Amino acid sequence: MESRLTELEIKLSYTEDLVEELNRTVYRQQEQIESLQRQILNLQQQVQDIGPPGQGGDLRDEIPPHY
Repeated sequence: MESRLTELEIKLSYTEDLVEELNRTVYRQQEQIESLQRQILNLQQQVQDIGPPGQGGDLRDEIPPHY
């Protein structure tokens, strides 16, 4: 009976370590997701600021038709 209890305690300890490691992994992934979402929003804003091609802007920035 004592050995079974010891085995269960060891398994519980390993399980707690695993859960803690998984929590850290999920936390890091969530931080990465949030960072990527901010980057996407920034890129979308930059694209909107540039505007669609052919509207406004400097003609020197456009590629000549012979290209």
